[in-house]
Amino acid sequence: MQATSSNPMPIPANEPVAHILVIEDEPKIARWLASLLEQANFSVATAPNGATGLRLAETGHPAVVLLDLMLPDMDGLDVCRILRQRSDVLILMLTARIDETDRLIGLEMGADDYITKPFSPREVIARIRAFLRRANGMLVAEPKVLSYDTLTLNPSARLCSVDGQAVTLTPTEFAILETLMRHPGIVYTRETLITEALSYDYAAYERTIDAHIRNLRRKIERDVRDPQYIQTVFGVGYRFAER
Repeated sequence: MQATSSNPMPIPANEPVAHILVIEDEPKIARWLASLLEQANFSVATAPNGATGLRLAETGHPAVVLLDLMLPDMDGLDVCRILRQRSDVLILMLTARIDETDRLIGLEMGADDYITKPFSPREVIARIRAFLRRANGMLVAEPKVLSYDTLTLNPSARLCSVDGQAVTLTPTEFAILETLMRHPGIVYTRETLITEALSYDYAAYERTIDAHIRNLRRKIERDVRDPQYIQTVFGVGYRFAER
């Protein structure tokens, strides 16, 4: 992958330094990403394979993991799945795979989003900043507990439950569900939901949001074929059920 000549957008000095873990087996790309992130005032660690990446993720507690899907020792999708089992770290997949199915599988494994190679410096930095804005927003979320029937979402405690049983959501799933629950009955287009819930301002694949909604329904709905909470508005997008 050829790096572009664009300079990364520096993070203002008053913002805290976030730790980023790059799991990438191609040395040139890993060095380029590390340099790019350090110029933007991030703390960076790199790992050349999945096993090392998992170890560094466990000991280094990164805020964001940039994860290449093509690794020499194990499939990046397996790394993603293990990372998600261990923590709610934000995961941004890096992929050169053409087949969109691979990217959707990654989202179903718990990744928050993906960037397709080749990518620009500004895209990488903008996506990470969006992740961190979301994480910061989670920390200062309104304390109001959101509930509908037996579904309860507590933004300040980062807890979700159905029928009194805890449900584990990824950060992206939590952000989407919180956005929908705060505005029941309001119809969100896929693009609007990306912008409002995920702090992105770009035209993503529609099926990216669809994959997250599908994952959410599997976790919170009694019958995914007849969803009670997250309703599809055909030809438009999604809404949360009104009381």
